Amino acid sequence: MIKPRLAAIDIGTNSFHLVIVEVDTNTGKFNILGREKESVRLGSGSTDMKHLGKDAMNRGIDALKKFAALADSAGAPVRAIATSAVREAVNQQEFIMRARTEAGIRVEVASGIEEARFIYLGILQSLPVFDKRILMIDIGGGSTEFLIGRGRDIAFDNSLKLGAIRLTERFFGDKDTESKSVKACREYIKGFMSTVTRESAQHKFDIAVGSSGTIMNIANIINIDRGGATDAKLNNFIFTREELFGVVGRILEAKSVKQRLKIPGLDPSRADIITAGAILLEQIFKELKLKEMMVSEFALREGIILDTIEKEFTLKEENHLGNLRLNSVMHIAENFRIEKEHSEHVTGLALKIFDLTGNLHKLGKTERLYLEAATLLHEVGGFVSHSQHHRHSYYIIRNAEMLGFTENEKEIIANVARYHRKSHPKAKHPDFAKLGFDDQQVVRKLASILRVADGLDRSHTSSINDIELKQDGRSITFFLHGDSANIELEIWGAESKKKLFEEVFGVTAEFKRAD
Repeated sequence: MIKPRLAAIDIGTNSFHLVIVEVDTNTGKFNILGREKESVRLGSGSTDMKHLGKDAMNRGIDALKKFAALADSAGAPVRAIATSAVREAVNQQEFIMRARTEAGIRVEVASGIEEARFIYLGILQSLPVFDKRILMIDIGGGSTEFLIGRGRDIAFDNSLKLGAIRLTERFFGDKDTESKSVKACREYIKGFMSTVTRESAQHKFDIAVGSSGTIMNIANIINIDRGGATDAKLNNFIFTREELFGVVGRILEAKSVKQRLKIPGLDPSRADIITAGAILLEQIFKELKLKEMMVSEFALREGIILDTIEKEFTLKEENHLGNLRLNSVMHIAENFRIEKEHSEHVTGLALKIFDLTGNLHKLGKTERLYLEAATLLHEVGGFVSHSQHHRHSYYIIRNAEMLGFTENEKEIIANVARYHRKSHPKAKHPDFAKLGFDDQQVVRKLASILRVADGLDRSHTSSINDIELKQDGRSITFFLHGDSANIELEIWGAESKKKLFEEVFGVTAEFKRAD
């Protein structure tokens, strides 16, 4: 049996990473076929990370072109996730569009919380810690992610705008290390970490696990200090608080990049940002009272692979979201006190229509998940006000923390929910217009199905219990089974909301009582 291949790209603030894998669809496990890394410095040149510079963007696009060619030659479809630098940039859409048109790569932007979840998934594949309660720490160029969890249960997560590049440009822009800059940096980190310090203290954990460039490089220096090989594998490597503080002291003694380059094991490409990264890790140890840390060589990119495998290959239950996504969606629904019976009934109808009309929409499992989430939450805006509640639903979904969904996926889901009533999607609507063309088509198709399903529960009595479909050319008839007392009202509701469905799929639709 030919095993499918996947490629994941981590679009980081400092570096871009590519991993290409071969997937065992029976077990959900993967075998790594190749890796590539490009030091891009996408987030350099701005202390507030609000703008991607032209040169940085060009470097990023060149790296993506190279990665796309490598993935294509391996026959591996690409999933690319962008983090802090793109997430915060006001001109992120320019980068996303260029990636699509010049490199052929569709970039998804992860929130800080979702970034933490991806990294955590990667770590669970890397280390024997599934049955342990771990504190995960990942220091990137623009942000640092924290998470406490055991297995798939996440107790705490947070993302702070603290990173090696961000802190370097704020405190060490002159390239030389001064004591007052070091002191100011430490105080800044301490203040910024207060929320994480306070909240994480409420959760016990068995071991701290660190990942990504800064932590990996410091672990490499410590390993060489111990007499280890320069190219040693560091997965499962553990270093102590004392060893870390010793390395930080040596880094701070080296007042310039040239002096730091003499430290054995230091990555030359990190010589200008390692000071800020080392101070950050040292301060994290102090604030969280850590005694040691285990290193994971897997991080965001491997988490992307696992998440994609679960979405595409190992989704066992077809009729609802995976547990993490379902729990996240239902948490929002419960907080905003939706009419649960109506939302769940409409969801069942929408998924039934989706399954019956596959030859029309030609969408897959992923889009089915979007429809399910959007339908469960389509009336969540009623918590704010019934008037214009479809728009309130968009706002709530778009700004909620939804574990398991990237920012782009949340945008799609929010738009689908927004168009369950009133006007159809239009190019003049700003939130719809900022989606790419392909995503706009997904929204139109899913929203048209949601509108019909919502119409079929006009009475809010869950009267329709089954649907059959008959297609004759471009004519479609839905035969409805259910409570005869209300079925005429449900038919009227569907007829009044079918126009978008007919426009999107180029058909005429009719709804009849099943005899």
